[in-house]
This record gives sequence, C-alpha cells and structure tokens, in this order.
Amino acid sequence: MMTTGGARYARYLLIAVFPGLCIVPLLTTSVLFHKVLILFFFVSNSNYNGVVINQPGTNAGVASPAQPPVDPKNDGKRPAVGAAYNPAEFPMPMNPEDPGWSDVLVGTAPGPRMNATFVTLARNQDVWDIAKSIRQIEDRFNRRYNYDWVFLNDKPFDATFKKVTSSLVSGKTHYGEIPKEHWSFPDWIDQEKAKKVREDMAERKIIYGDSISYRHMCRFESGFFFRQPLMMNYEYYWRVEPSVELYCDIHYDPFRVMAESGKKYSFVLSLYEYIETIPTLWDSTKKFMKNHPEHVVDGNSMGFLSDDGGETYNRCHFWSNFEIGSLSWLRSKQYTDFFDSLDQDGGFFYERWGDAPVHSIAAGIMLKKEEIHFFNDIAYWHVPFTHCPTGEKKRLDLRCHCNPKDNFDWKGYSCTSRYFDINGLEKPEGYENQQ
Repeated sequence: MMTTGGARYARYLLIAVFPGLCIVPLLTTSVLFHKVLILFFFVSNSNYNGVVINQPGTNAGVASPAQPPVDPKNDGKRPAVGAAYNPAEFPMPMNPEDPGWSDVLVGTAPGPRMNATFVTLARNQDVWDIAKSIRQIEDRFNRRYNYDWVFLNDKPFDATFKKVTSSLVSGKTHYGEIPKEHWSFPDWIDQEKAKKVREDMAERKIIYGDSISYRHMCRFESGFFFRQPLMMNYEYYWRVEPSVELYCDIHYDPFRVMAESGKKYSFVLSLYEYIETIPTLWDSTKKFMKNHPEHVVDGNSMGFLSDDGGETYNRCHFWSNFEIGSLSWLRSKQYTDFFDSLDQDGGFFYERWGDAPVHSIAAGIMLKKEEIHFFNDIAYWHVPFTHCPTGEKKRLDLRCHCNPKDNFDWKGYSCTSRYFDINGLEKPEGYENQQ
C-alpha cells in the first residue's frame, strides 16, 4: 500500500507514462483518478515478489522462518560457518568511532559467523513468554546474524510452540525432547530423604525449596543441556529464558568476541547465593579439588569465590539465566568430572543446588581469570535484577531504554565489583553514582 507520505502529497503526483518517457506532473481532485494513480504507482514501483514460502526445517510440519534477503556486499565475503578466517580482514566495530559501525541494525552483518546457537529450556505453556524474549533478541541483535535456536523440553513441544517460535527466529529452529534419565531422580538418590528435605524447606519458606521440577531443571542445566544431540553440532551457546529483556542494541557479535579473545564463559549479572540452598556445596567442591588437582588451573578466579584462599565459599556466583559460553569446555573431562562428582553427592536433591553456583564454581577454579568475560554493554533484565550499562555515552550510543538507577552491578548484594577487583580492571566511569 502507499505510504502515508505518498497520501499526503496525493494532489501532486508524478507518474511515469511509459518506461523511458518523461514524467508528467498531474494536479487533480478526482477521488477515483487518485485511487487509480495510487494503484498504478504501487504496481509499477513495487519490488514485491509475492508471499515467501518458508523452507521446511528439521521438524516435519514446522516451517523455518523466511531468510533475510541476500546482501551481495556482505554475503559473498562472509566465510562459511566454521571456516578459517583472518580477523584483520573483517574488523568488528565495537564503538561508534570504529570503521563499519552502523547506527541502524539492518541488513546482513559483515564478517564471519561463529558455530553457535541460542538455547532455551521451556515448556509449552511458556510460548508467549519466550516469544517476548525472542523478539527482544532478534530486534536488538540476531536479525543481522541469523543464529540458530535450540529449544529443549522434558515433554514434546506442541504445534503452537513450534509455529510461534519458528516464525520469530531468523535462523533455524530445532526442538528436542529431554530423555527421562536427564530429568528424573538418579538411582542412588534416597527418595524418602529427598522428600523430607523438600518438606523442611517448604516449612522454612526457602524459594523453590519444595519443588521437584526445579531440582530436575538445575541438575539438567548443570550437567546435561550441552550433551543433548541437538547441541552437539555447536561450539558456543547463548542461554535465553522466557520473559527476559534486552535494553540496548548489540552492534557486534558476542560469539565472535568469545572465540577471538579466548573466552570460555561470560556473564552480565552476579550476586550471592542463598546459603540455605547450598550448605555443603563447597565441601563437595573441596573434595573434588583434592581428588582432581589436575583440573584446578593456576591463575584462576578463586578470589571471586572465596575470601580465605578456598577454605570457605563466599557464595558469589554468576547468574546463569544469561550466559554465553564454550560448549567444548562444558563437554570437557575437566567439567564433566566435576559435575559427576557433585551429582554423586546428591546435593541437587538433598539440598537445592542451583546450576548458577555450579557453573560459577567450575569456571572459577578451572578457567584462567582472563577466560571469563563481563559483557557490560549487553543490557539485560531477568526478574528481579537489571544490568544497565554503566556510562551515559554508552547507553546513548546503544539506544538503551533501561534506567541506570536500576543497575544492580554496584549494589551491595552484587559480586560484580569483586570480579573487577580480582582481575585488576578499572570500573566504568560513573559507577559510584549507581552504588
């Protein structure tokens, strides 16, 4: 249809009588002739090619989302996923002053694309909540990069969930059902003991303390999501949960940042864990470190986890509902030995160990400090905490709509300041105003 601007100037239209002939200005008050001109203008000037039929994806009966138009300036130069490339040939603009920076996130992003995917654990009833999250990520980032999205569920996804999500994701969508052994009590768990723990936590009003499904989720996210068949095709992941928000544009590829700078784990929010949920987690960790000293690296982030050199746990952890990380690291013997050791101790069910402290402790003792990254410019909200980039210029450059007063980073219950301190990093300008 005609644009509003075209309608506004309908009394003075330019019409090409025939291709190649002169353009004649017409002035008319005839409504009928006006409509004819509008129709002629649309047909003769539109590049509309009809409805694009989605190509079938990996799931029968579920259409893949339409792919963005090919940009010959970029696509012809973009290396294939997984192919070797020279980073110098594809500069990645991180700031408005850098070559290649664009204020408008349109078209296909230049440069290589990493072997990476978004991953979401969701139920069918979460469809509209995850739809909000997908739209946020597509609008702020992925519409230029078209990364895939893997959805996992302990039950089969229904047709509505698949149709809604596949229509929103610009990359390919994949849907996996979690095997029962990854979402159930292992054989060595004493069911009666676990039941009494849940009842006790319910009486003490510990959050999710009486939930069985929450415990299955924490165990799955700690030790199994990265081993699902659909995830085995990828090297990096970005975890996304329903009902999250991205407050700022993302002009560069975080996956590429991880790959080119040797990062294996990243975060945007950190905080202290509830001690009632993890009373013996550090005891199990110390037992693991004693049994597997080969997995504890020099130059790690023990100072983030402990105030006394590892004797006790200070409860600091990275909030894992947002994390971008290396799947190769999670699938390594180093990490899987750690998870298996914790799993045998039973704390996922005899207490209420969360996947966030498990991931954080593993990263803190097994990775070098420089292998963990803080994405200050990825603005994020998950109830009840907000990460809003520190620095007014950055927020304006990235078209952020978060309130800096809501930023959790420098508040007393956040551990982000500790992360900066142990890494010798200078805190962003203006952080004092957000404490």
